[in-house]
Amino acid sequence: MKAQSKLWFTPGPLTTSASVKEAMLRDAGSRDPEFIAAVGEIRSRLLLLACAEAGYEAVPMQGSGTFGIESVIGSAMARDGKLLVLINGAYGRRMAQIAQVLGIETIQISVPEDQPLTADFARSALTANPNVSHVGVVHCETTTGILNPVREIGEIVRSFGCRYIVDAMSSFGGIPLSVPDCSIDFLVSSANKCIQGVPGFSFAIMRRDALRECEGRVRSLSLDLHAQWKGLESDGQFRFTPPTHALLAFRQALAELDAEGGVAGRSARYAENHRALMQGMTRLGFEAYLAPELQGPIITAFRYPGHPAFVFSRFYELLSDRGFAIYPGKLTHADCFRIGTIGHIFPADIDALVDAIDDVLGRMGIGRQH
Repeated sequence: MKAQSKLWFTPGPLTTSASVKEAMLRDAGSRDPEFIAAVGEIRSRLLLLACAEAGYEAVPMQGSGTFGIESVIGSAMARDGKLLVLINGAYGRRMAQIAQVLGIETIQISVPEDQPLTADFARSALTANPNVSHVGVVHCETTTGILNPVREIGEIVRSFGCRYIVDAMSSFGGIPLSVPDCSIDFLVSSANKCIQGVPGFSFAIMRRDALRECEGRVRSLSLDLHAQWKGLESDGQFRFTPPTHALLAFRQALAELDAEGGVAGRSARYAENHRALMQGMTRLGFEAYLAPELQGPIITAFRYPGHPAFVFSRFYELLSDRGFAIYPGKLTHADCFRIGTIGHIFPADIDALVDAIDDVLGRMGIGRQH
């Protein structure tokens, strides 16, 4: 019997459409001309989404988004380079950890997790740390769901003559973003986020002159971004076995993004999902971790109810039994859980989730928090 899929209220992997799943129901050869053409189409479409056609390249890389971040950092940084990472959550810390494991001189400067990074903060950090060559920032820090102002920070980074690396894992395709306007040299995202594909590969969108600088800097054979680009340019093929089914699903997901009205249309649905979530959770008495003006539409952290009967593992289990999957918290100083509002979900699905949460609270003997 076919198992019923849960609805996934996470920042990815997430709920996908039936037609994206169906795109994987055929096999493809990595050297087949039809598949090679599909990869070329995907690369071109990514540049269009980034508003970055002339002077930019899009390169897919096998592996999760973290593989993509490591590929960029390990390929972009010269042996004597210095990376400054501006941090307000777990994924900024992961970027710094990657660099440190690779033996790259790394400076970490943090603000509290409930505060955004700012242009003034970036300016102060760069002024205090001369000889920085690259700056890394997370656009949507899914620890909390906060959106960092990557355009304003990019202007500061450019004024200091540094290369700019942006982790747009959970925002690209779901929040309008122009790579050139934000002065981004390397943007990294993943197939299984706002474009609503399936896991299997990440991708980098890069200024071509910054990509050319990567030649000879590599710290990994398989994650050599420059070599991957050269291979795709020469014969359209990945250097090593590509995730064929995930790429076919991604091509379908891109078509569905177009049909929804592009990034603007998808962003509007995600915003409506988020509005429905906040209305429902507020009605149930939950408190969001972030101030409303800082909260993005991708994922929201909610504080645990102040009730001794609340145990997250039990809360999760009861929701899962009803067909709804949420995310545990990742904050360092507050007990929270997280609910994502991206993927192939709609306001009616959000309303159903809120009703299920209401039911589960009653089952746990908690009731509404008012």
